[in-house]
Amino acid sequence: MMISGGGRGIGAATARLAAQRGYAVCVNYLHNRAAAQTVVNEICAAGATAIAVGGDVASEPDVLNLFQECDRQLGPLTALVNNAGIVARQSRVEAMDAARLQRMFATNVVGAFLCAREAIRRMSTKHGGKGGAIVNLSSGASRLGSPGEYVDYAASKGAIDTMTIGLAKELAEEGIRVNCVRPGFVHTEIHAAGGEPNRIERLRDSIPMKRGGEPEEVARAILWLLSDEASYSTGAILDVTGGR
Repeated sequence: MMISGGGRGIGAATARLAAQRGYAVCVNYLHNRAAAQTVVNEICAAGATAIAVGGDVASEPDVLNLFQECDRQLGPLTALVNNAGIVARQSRVEAMDAARLQRMFATNVVGAFLCAREAIRRMSTKHGGKGGAIVNLSSGASRLGSPGEYVDYAASKGAIDTMTIGLAKELAEEGIRVNCVRPGFVHTEIHAAGGEPNRIERLRDSIPMKRGGEPEEVARAILWLLSDEASYSTGAILDVTGGR
């Protein structure tokens, strides 16, 4: 299994759970090698198999190297979790410059496409593969729009929703299922990256369940969609948002 952005948050929780369920896991990271290696060490200490491979999913050469390393060290790919994503400081649209927008879409959209492309080339029966599954990470923001905060991020995740639907139909006869998980407010470091570490506390009352989610709760949804229990589900978008 390949997990992009797997060193922290939802990606790390998914890596741990996947290893518990028998996957050999490639944990991709961008800058924080130490965090990714910590996840790998935990998995290996529990008797499972994992590696950490650096690379920027927005860079085609990096993505090619990432998948080649996964091939070399772990063997045939059976699952991809398109988890890598970034958010910028909270801002209204009129204050956003082109560099921010290009960076956002390069990572959150182009990166997901590049990783999907490499997974398809390995897993599709059309290319001699044995099939597999892809789960894309979107966000509840794609439905809500994140006005006054992250309209650009929300739009990038809207693209992931659409990509999921189209790619699922494109690959349905080639042994690959493509589904999507849309987390809501989850306790990870992404809120601090946006400039408001306590954002979930401020918005708690808008969540019907009156709490933020835990990364492990999202990971369980991802692993279900990857599993044979979801064998007739493709093109599905599963909200893990506490009802919001």
